Amino acid sequence: MNLSLHQSTFYGILDTGYVSPENWVAKYEALVSGGASIVQIRAKDSNQSERYQLTEQIVRYRAQSAAPQPHLVINDDLELALEHPDLGLHVGQEDLPAVEARKRLGPNRLLGLSTHSPEQARAAMALPAGTLNYFAVGPVFATQTKPTYTPVGLELVEYVAKQRPELPFFCIGGINRRNIEQVIAAGASRIVTVSDVLCSADTAAAVRESISIARK
Repeated sequence: MNLSLHQSTFYGILDTGYVSPENWVAKYEALVSGGASIVQIRAKDSNQSERYQLTEQIVRYRAQSAAPQPHLVINDDLELALEHPDLGLHVGQEDLPAVEARKRLGPNRLLGLSTHSPEQARAAMALPAGTLNYFAVGPVFATQTKPTYTPVGLELVEYVAKQRPELPFFCIGGINRRNIEQVIAAGASRIVTVSDVLCSADTAAAVRESISIARK
């Protein structure tokens, strides 16, 4: 697996908060068709068995598809990630520490970390080389996906961009086609959007439009 994400623009999240089990594979396919470089499976309100079944659907689809597939990560479920050889992991600040996650995952899987402040971003950038493949910065704007999180605003995006981190970073939280230009103007080059594309009738087109705006 090529773990380089520096050329990536769009990170998609397949979220049970917006996607029903019946549309699970179709929405994944739409994210891929639109050009997502990474897709994260996020099923926070599901139990272990449900997460396993949802992940199995995507893994089977990927194995049967002739089309190139993006990186695939699971949100905060190390044991599930270890069930599949190509499945990466995304962790938050309250989850398994990134150094420990890397030890468990081994060197060849994708690992990402959420950050919500300059201190957390600096800590992510200071981790030993090879620990992370990327980190996320946000929530930039208010978002129903993380309603209890205080938005960090564009100031954190600007701060991180000025550090010129070697690790690629993705901006997340309330980002949509109406405000992508603001995020890019603050110094970002990689974005995550969730509800804006998942709730669109044509998710693939929404992803393509988001990428086009970000790359202007």
